Order: sequence, then structure tokens, then C-alpha cells
Amino acid sequence: LVRCEFLGESALLLCSSLAVLVQPGSLQPYLRLRPSPSDNLPVKDIIEHPDPEYDPKEQDLDDRTLRKKLGSNFDPNFMSVLAPAQGNLSSSDPLHRFKGLGPLPSELKKLDLGETPYGTKLRMGKKARRKFLQWLWAYTYCPVLYAWKDLGSRFWPRYIKEGRCFAERSCSFPEGMYCKPVKSVTKTFLRWYCQGWSRQKYCTWIPVQYPVISECKCSC
Repeated sequence: LVRCEFLGESALLLCSSLAVLVQPGSLQPYLRLRPSPSDNLPVKDIIEHPDPEYDPKEQDLDDRTLRKKLGSNFDPNFMSVLAPAQGNLSSSDPLHRFKGLGPLPSELKKLDLGETPYGTKLRMGKKARRKFLQWLWAYTYCPVLYAWKDLGSRFWPRYIKEGRCFAERSCSFPEGMYCKPVKSVTKTFLRWYCQGWSRQKYCTWIPVQYPVISECKCSC
């Protein structure tokens, strides 16, 4: 039997094959899930079942046991068990975003600023040219802005550092293009998943892959 669970609109799609383990005196369903992340990033908020019976209990949240289960997939740079301190990671000032970018890209260094679209020559000194190219780079640069997101008690670790692209204004000159995600990485979390109902309900932690934006680019 193939079973799929949508964890929020355009979010994570979990497709599973269901097997049954027969134990003496009982019928215990055992769920295997093969997660497949969505291409629509960042992942939208997940719509959870409101019944607290589908939440993990205190005995299911043993830190040592879950760390062992997640193993080398635990990435402290992108996940946290406790709520991290939030910082202001965005700014509408392009020159603020320029700080710390390093040397200018080669394509900008080779940019010809001498001729205007009307065929006239533009005179610009070296210092003015350097400042203009720095401003242009800062204006068109598309950083990944990170912020911590609470995934809820049915994920472990509960918090993920999620990326987004700067999209408060156009990144092109003249305007018309915007920063959009071009690359992503997947981080493996544990998902508390319940199958069945009432006394026949069976819940367990399963590994799921959560996509995180890793690179943004100015594009149409």
C-alpha cells in the first residue's frame, strides 16, 4: 500500500510503503517513509493536526536517544533543540548588504562604463568608477538571509535556520529582476509520525529531509 502525507501546502511530501509486523497477540503496523522535498522554497508553514494525541510525549523526547537516532545528520549550524536568539538579518539598504563581500567579481571589473545608450562618452575617474561598481554590486547582490524557524514539537530538533532570498525590491538596474533561489541543501530531521487511530494508533520518529535555500541569484 502506497501512502502519501502532505505536510503543508507545497511543503514536504512524504510517500510511504506500509508493512505489517505480526507480534504474538497483536497486530502492530510499522511505517516506512521515503521523504521527497518540494521545489517550492522556502517551505511554507506546515498545517498540523490539532489533536494533541498526535504529539510526542515526554518519554519520546529523550535528547540522548534522539541524538543517537539522528547521528551524523545533526547539524548545529542549521538546527537547534532549544529556541535560539533571533537577530536582525535583513536590510533594505544595498550598501549595508555589500559589507564583507570581498573583491569585485571579474564580470563587473570588465564592465565598460565609457559609452551611454545614446552613443555619448561618459567620463569617470578611477575612484568614482570603483565606488559606482561597488554600489552596483551591492545593489544586484542576492544574499541568503537566515532566520530561525520553529517547526513545532513534531520535529526534532524543533528549530531550523531557514534561508530566504532578499525580495523587498528589485535587484536589477533598471528594475525588473528579483532575487530568487537557485540552489538548496537538505537537512535531515526527525519527524514524529502517527498512523492509525485510537488504540490502534502507532507513532514513531522517522527521518525526513528538509530543503534549505543555500544560494540566491538576481533573475527574471
